[in-house]
Amino acid sequence: MTTAVIGTGFIGGTLGRAFARAGHPTVFGSRTPETDTAARDSGATTATVAEAIAQADTVVLAIPATAVEELLATYGDALAGKLVIDAANNVGGPVAHHAELVARYAPKARYARAFNTLGGENLADPDFDGTAADLFYSAPRSDRPTIEALIGALGLRPMYVGENQQDTVDGVLRLWFALAITQGHGRHLAFRTLTRSAESS
Repeated sequence: MTTAVIGTGFIGGTLGRAFARAGHPTVFGSRTPETDTAARDSGATTATVAEAIAQADTVVLAIPATAVEELLATYGDALAGKLVIDAANNVGGPVAHHAELVARYAPKARYARAFNTLGGENLADPDFDGTAADLFYSAPRSDRPTIEALIGALGLRPMYVGENQQDTVDGVLRLWFALAITQGHGRHLAFRTLTRSAESS
């Protein structure tokens, strides 16, 4: 199972290198694969976007939101049968996710929303004094093992919120922005879900 990370900036680079270092076959999709250094010494490879998508079973969109529609319009047919993980945030738009665009341009792909609710600093370093932060995600149930393995590769704890729950995931994104940015708590802020056993209640 190969994962293509489309985008080699801070978010895409952090995700792809973590996947590769955890043993997941990973290829970066880049506009300049000959000179792109995102893979570094992680074991990932770098290819053109078309080549990366062709190799992959799972495709992570880690590009600026303004570039998502053009990419989907160009490669929508090539995404048929693949799991598309939307990690791009359309901040300031009517919705932050791209579920409708994926459905329009790549109707035969499976859609998931993940890797978008924490600042990139927390994707790179998810440990909070020995406690791993939660990463909330939505996906088809059959794709949970794939996504949870990728989340685990980052050292985060997967927290599933259901199928077609991208708006719920994006609610966590809005809460993160409200606390980290608006309220000034800083970008090194994350969430951990607590549960109490029935016996102790």
